Amino acid sequence: MSRIVRIVAFGLGLFGGVTASQGPEFAQQYRQRLGGAVDELRQVITRFDTDAQVSGETRESAIARLRSNADDFVSRQGAAMQGNVERLGRLESHRTAMLELGPFSRIALMVRDGDTDILEAVSRDFEPAVPVTEEGVFSAAAGFIAVWGGLLLLSGFLRSLFRRRRQQQKSVQASRSGFPASTT
Repeated sequence: MSRIVRIVAFGLGLFGGVTASQGPEFAQQYRQRLGGAVDELRQVITRFDTDAQVSGETRESAIARLRSNADDFVSRQGAAMQGNVERLGRLESHRTAMLELGPFSRIALMVRDGDTDILEAVSRDFEPAVPVTEEGVFSAAAGFIAVWGGLLLLSGFLRSLFRRRRQQQKSVQASRSGFPASTT
């Protein structure tokens, strides 16, 4: 196998490794944003709960009161608060599930059930980094092996095809000239 092919395969393998390591890094930045969103929604809802309690209401009754208000703006605020409460429940459940899962399962959960708004925000602000966690190192190694090994296998396959084609051409030429084909 030519030295150039091995060097190119190694370089692209390194690129594949760094690229693959970005999955765990993206998931880590997603978890940070998820935690921030949960914390912020908790604060908003806690303030709402405090205001409701001071007014002699529960959260549910205060939301119902706002939603049933004839003023469209006030009614929409009630619907928005109900949406905040529901979203907080979803995000807390999602965060708990992510914390309970193993490293690679967290990535799969994020891809499968991730919060769209948070995923978009992470994508927009993503800063590549090579994580030195177990999952980051394993992902980098898997990416390197996949690209490097794949290129070497592809190179070997293509070389064997071209070698076979050259041998067939030599056989055809030899039969036309009347001389036996060389086996080299």
